[in-house]
Amino acid sequence: MTTPVIGVLALQGDVREHLVALAAADAVARPVRRPEELAEVDGLVIPGGESTTISKLAVLFGVLEPLRARVRAGMPVYGTCAGMIMLADKILDPRSGQETVGGIDMIVRRNAFGRQNESFESAVDVRGIDGDPVEGVFIRAPWVESVGADVEVLAEHGGHIVAVRQGNALATSFHPELTGDHRVHALFVDMVHANRATES
Repeated sequence: MTTPVIGVLALQGDVREHLVALAAADAVARPVRRPEELAEVDGLVIPGGESTTISKLAVLFGVLEPLRARVRAGMPVYGTCAGMIMLADKILDPRSGQETVGGIDMIVRRNAFGRQNESFESAVDVRGIDGDPVEGVFIRAPWVESVGADVEVLAEHGGHIVAVRQGNALATSFHPELTGDHRVHALFVDMVHANRATES
């Protein structure tokens, strides 16, 4: 099977680190800013950053509606930190004018683990990833307040949900792209492979 092409939404945030992690997980990784670039990828990562800024830039670059349409149509998508907020169907405490892509039936709380100076790392057991726990980097991280019946909880930390999956949509509160451990990205690449197999 040909190598999947996976985009990283390159409007704001830690884009380069995701491109490196995806390449290490045997994908062709490309930055995506515009609808025509989105149309050429098999899956997309929405990186960490500032969810309100990403939301506004996605509207400005004309990519928000095409992205919503592709996620609704089943394109695999993975959001980390701010990307998790972008994939939530509902934000508990949205900023004025903040929009999401949606795709996961969950309610997310922004900055739930505290401010920048309260960032931390912790080992996280993630369902579906073999071996040692994943080292989770939590930077102004959200958590998931609640999920719908179709959402699979993959990980918790301190009694709070920090990783979820619904169909072809995956989200983590933490940043695996900052650790050199590419197993979460490999899980996402496997999701993209599986989706391509069902479509062919």
